[in-house]
Amino acid sequence: MNPIRTYQVCNVRELNQNNWLRSDFIPRKDVLRVYVEMKFTVRDCNSIPNIPGSCKETFNLFYYESDSDSATATSPFWMENPYVKVDTIAPDESFTMLESGRVNTKVRSFGPLSKAGFYLAFQDLGACMSLISVRVFYKKCSTTIANFAVFPETATGAEATSLVIAPGTCVPNAVEVSVPLKLYCNGDGEWMVPVGACTCSAGFEPAMKETQCQACSPGTFKSKQGDGFCLPCPANSRATSGAASICSCRNGYYRSDTDLPESPCTTVPSQPRSVISSVNETSLVLEWSDPRDLGGRDDIFYNLICKKCLPERGMCTRCDDNVDISPRHLGLTQRRVTVRNLQAHTQYSFEIQAVNGVSNKSPYTPQFSTVNITTNQAGKVTSGGKTGARISRTILSWLPPEKPNGIILDYEIKYHEKVSRSVVVVVVLANLIYNTVTNTNTSYNTNTTDAINSMDALLVPVSFLLLTLFVHDFNCMEMLLQNVNWDVYLVLDHQVYSGRIDSLSPILATESPIVTPGMKVYIDPFTYEDPNEAVREFAKEIDVSCVKIEEVIGAGEFGEVCRGRLKLPGRREIIVAIKTLKVGYTDRQRRDFLSEASIMGQFDHPNIIRLEGVVTKSRPVMIVTEFMENGALDSFLRLNDGQFTVIQLVGMLRGIAAGMKYLSDMNYVHRDLAARNILVNSNLVCKVSDFGLSRFLEDDPTDPTYTSSLGGKIPIRWTAPEAIAYRKFTSASDVWSYGIVMWEVMSYGERPYWDMSNQDVINAVEQDYRLPPPMDCPTALHQLMLDCWVKERNLRPKFTQIVATLDKLIRNAASLKVVTNSTQSGVSQPLLDRCVPDYTTFTTVGDWLDAIKMSRYRDNFVNAGFASFDLVAQMTAEDLLRIGVTLAGHQKKILGSIQDMRLQMNQTLPVQV
Repeated sequence: MNPIRTYQVCNVRELNQNNWLRSDFIPRKDVLRVYVEMKFTVRDCNSIPNIPGSCKETFNLFYYESDSDSATATSPFWMENPYVKVDTIAPDESFTMLESGRVNTKVRSFGPLSKAGFYLAFQDLGACMSLISVRVFYKKCSTTIANFAVFPETATGAEATSLVIAPGTCVPNAVEVSVPLKLYCNGDGEWMVPVGACTCSAGFEPAMKETQCQACSPGTFKSKQGDGFCLPCPANSRATSGAASICSCRNGYYRSDTDLPESPCTTVPSQPRSVISSVNETSLVLEWSDPRDLGGRDDIFYNLICKKCLPERGMCTRCDDNVDISPRHLGLTQRRVTVRNLQAHTQYSFEIQAVNGVSNKSPYTPQFSTVNITTNQAGKVTSGGKTGARISRTILSWLPPEKPNGIILDYEIKYHEKVSRSVVVVVVLANLIYNTVTNTNTSYNTNTTDAINSMDALLVPVSFLLLTLFVHDFNCMEMLLQNVNWDVYLVLDHQVYSGRIDSLSPILATESPIVTPGMKVYIDPFTYEDPNEAVREFAKEIDVSCVKIEEVIGAGEFGEVCRGRLKLPGRREIIVAIKTLKVGYTDRQRRDFLSEASIMGQFDHPNIIRLEGVVTKSRPVMIVTEFMENGALDSFLRLNDGQFTVIQLVGMLRGIAAGMKYLSDMNYVHRDLAARNILVNSNLVCKVSDFGLSRFLEDDPTDPTYTSSLGGKIPIRWTAPEAIAYRKFTSASDVWSYGIVMWEVMSYGERPYWDMSNQDVINAVEQDYRLPPPMDCPTALHQLMLDCWVKERNLRPKFTQIVATLDKLIRNAASLKVVTNSTQSGVSQPLLDRCVPDYTTFTTVGDWLDAIKMSRYRDNFVNAGFASFDLVAQMTAEDLLRIGVTLAGHQKKILGSIQDMRLQMNQTLPVQV
């Protein structure tokens, strides 16, 4: 009692069925990719008695584009081309006569669409089925606000992997901080990491989960644009209205021109205290203490105003230029000056002003202390006493002043003793090799001669000896060190420095330690109790202000991968790759994400991707590495199929092997060596990458590259048998993976083992099946691959041997001209048949081109008249060149498939008796 309107067909008893059903015209509305959801039922052919063998359980989905609703009963023709086939639709479940129909639901998509609209068409070739409903829809990214910018509703791109750029507009009271301002809409209708950003203007703060910018309330302020929040006004300032970008100072308080708006308002200092004067003839020394009140600032300095006073006139005037004030009279930072060239027996007044950074803002004169003095004058002093012996008494005498400028009342004499200064130097003497011990003292207080003459007595047969020398000056120390030829380790600020000593000055100027010789060994960051400690030890922290994200270039396990720029202080700006950690991460995800940086930061080799640093103190968390312009090796090779010489390809392989030798020497096992994890720069230099543990994380059912196994996920096609079976990962298993990478490179990114399932690969390898040589692969290279695939891991070559072998091949280029015939490689034929398409299974030449991944030349073949397999089988290299197949690699691939086609045609010919 619930009628359903359906379209049904069940002409299964009649041969050669070709039934079509077409939809009404569907306007496109600027959509580039369309999704079709179909609900249908299909009857099991086996449940229908007495039917011919033509019964089907599938139907085909087509579409046809048009700029108007112009279709008729005869136009377009009911056939593929002009209709475009989307897919053959098969049910998950079919039904028999004894049970109710089971409804199947399938979704397919197609694009890109370019015309005003389209028709859907369904083709039945002899099935018993009903079409219950068809829902046509498209995916979009809804209007959103990110980084204080509004991004409009955006339809997804023409392909499921397309990224569509949506321009953004800042929300009210926000300004752009970087351009272009855009957000990427992916094929699933989800927004990806924004490029560029807006931020709240000065006087406004984020609100409503960072989708609005609201004004600062009275009493608060925000001085500059940014994501920060409004702050209470600093001390001695206020804001009486909203949206304040600065708080004004209260009366009597000021900010200097260099003070930030966040700084409190300050005032002028009080006068200096405790002024002490010391007059010596016509010279004067003045000392004083800091003011009691510094005004809330620490940029205090002092001015000294010198005035000469004439008591008879009752006035003081500024001193003339002959008076010498050292170091200067204005802008003093120390609290002591010396004044010279004063006139004898004259009264002077000195004002000592205390000023700070806001004194020039005050309308009042700086506060000061005053000291008044009267100069005097002494005669030239002579002395008498014995020489060559210790002086116990001296006699001083002098003449009266030449210009007494008054009556001399008395004379003052001051004296002090001179004391030699001592220098204490701590030295560690290393690796002293002497057979006898004549003196075991380890501390001396002696003069220069004794110190040098007693060096032999200090030498002892131990690795390290601490010797403390007390010498009178540095000249003695230099002389001492020049006369002994030791390795000296000097301890400064808890850092140990070493080097051959020629003089003392270079030791004290040493800035960096010399690394002790020895091979560096990889340290697993997961052995640290606190994983963050490993990050701090091996990865440099980068301030987020130095990093600028420019464009999203891909997606990783933990978040987006972007291209950007890095500008570190004192270094030129460079282009970098930036891995970001998606929002909402767990502590474990953060640990696993940063573990790659902890690993990568330990490596330094031209064929290992270089870590620039990490950003962990702000969001998003980032790993910053060098940027490799040509991206992953597998996709780069597929994009440039046939474009490189053998020497260039071997050069790439040599670089990968050198990087793996370095890792092997450090006792690091990669576990996931594959062409997809090799990056290529603009100079074709290959570098090993992907040191994360992404393969041990969540399963992705859409990606069969990694197959779940006990203890983690394994890339079956690249992994050695013992690693698959027993989780035995070693450098030898990396060598096996390297052999697969060699095959990938020489086949220009072909998928290892083609369309075989992972289980088929495991079974085949266990039965000693090995990949055949790629087309035009030199025999020596394929033999090296086979060496890497030896079942007994201890018999596989080491990476050191692989590098040496490749170097030898590069030097002897003639050895690379010997090419293996794939039919002589010893590969079992049934497995090899998997990569040779059978042309008889294809309906059209276009289908055949799709199968050999040369679909880009469909139109070339059709326009040139090669529409049948008989004609294609007669094609030559000249024919391919004439129709536009100009790439040498593509010509080889097509001609190789044509050769297979000819062989298959000969096999199908009847035998003539």
